[in-house]
Amino acid sequence: MGKEVAVIGAGPMGLAVAYELVRQGYTPVVFEADDRIGGMTATFDFNGLEIERYYHFHCTSDEAFFKVLEELGIENQLNWKSTKMGYWYQNRLQAWGNPAALLRFKGLSLAAKFRYGLHAFVSTKINDWRPLEKYDALTWVKKWVGDEAFDVLWQKLFYQKFYEYSDNLSAPWIWSRIRRIGRSRYNLFKEKLGYLNGGSKTLLNAMKEYIEAHGGQFKLNHEISEVKIEGKAVTGVVTNGELYRFGKVVSTIPLPIAAKIMPDLPDDIAEMFRNKVNIAGVCVIAKLDQPLTENFWLNTNDDSMDIPGIIEYSNLNPDVGHIVYVPYYMPQGNPMYRDKDEVFEEKVKRYFKMVNPRIQDKNILDIRVHRYHYAQPVCQPNFPDTLPDAQLPIEGLWVADTSYYYPEDRGISESIGYGRNLAKRVVRD
Repeated sequence: MGKEVAVIGAGPMGLAVAYELVRQGYTPVVFEADDRIGGMTATFDFNGLEIERYYHFHCTSDEAFFKVLEELGIENQLNWKSTKMGYWYQNRLQAWGNPAALLRFKGLSLAAKFRYGLHAFVSTKINDWRPLEKYDALTWVKKWVGDEAFDVLWQKLFYQKFYEYSDNLSAPWIWSRIRRIGRSRYNLFKEKLGYLNGGSKTLLNAMKEYIEAHGGQFKLNHEISEVKIEGKAVTGVVTNGELYRFGKVVSTIPLPIAAKIMPDLPDDIAEMFRNKVNIAGVCVIAKLDQPLTENFWLNTNDDSMDIPGIIEYSNLNPDVGHIVYVPYYMPQGNPMYRDKDEVFEEKVKRYFKMVNPRIQDKNILDIRVHRYHYAQPVCQPNFPDTLPDAQLPIEGLWVADTSYYYPEDRGISESIGYGRNLAKRVVRD
């Protein structure tokens, strides 16, 4: 039992933990509640096309992602493409994402455009995020861009993702999102994003195969109901009514769920985990018979739309046909989260027709809806102060989720990098 480690969750972080453990000579057993690996990167059969339930892309700064591709010998599966952004505002589709588009943008004064552009530029040059902790995100963005640019370009994006939590978000968290996209560019006028042949499953399957080839195991459809703790040491996990004994357990599932399955945690740590707020996600994916726009990413600011944007994935990866994702975010208790799939489908169809009048119902070949209860942690100012160390004061127990690589936003590369470092701590400690 000394080198056997239970890993809870087979998303990118859990896979990274298991991958690094087998490289260090350990034997991970990965327990996953779903019937497939991947978490938010998992794929589904979309009428003959295997594709991710939620969209993903890669930036030039994704070093941890590049490293594991190289180690697995699949770096040649990564492709780069110059992509375009757009903005839907005042019932008009406009170019976006570079200085020329900003200058031509209709709906902002020249002064507001200058302040917005300066903020975006400065954000790419900031390396130390800690001084930003004294601001909440709204205050920091408004301080730079002013009320006019904030009202037009930022306010609706904040609200359509975080609703009542919008006024208490971390400035470093917002900064990291601006910087990641801003630095993934050929030059000032062209952004550069990447995709894998076959999508994220190319990497996920390669990691799974490597883990299994080196002694690791996967137990799908095995939701953990309890992590057993006796005294101050972990002793195993319970799933499907069966106890599996382990002296080391690493949990990578959302912190509120970890609190539920670890009833014997110290009270202060359990409270920290339970108090973590997450935004739920509803993602609509549509297959069209023609392009919607020429943009990969289309920001939206329209009173008749309740979405922050439209992602036309096929304008990044042309191998998939004409695929469009429309993400909805909302607090988990928002009544909209319980709306039927048909409600979201009809709204999305209406938005498509607004953006491109050539699109009619007959041009939408298929449409599906996926939901994820823990889609996005809400990171408040000074967020690290609300997290215990991943190595808990219980012998053999480590707990982390995507909150732990703050201020970076959740992402495949960030999860891989953090997961591998966490596995090294498990081995070292």
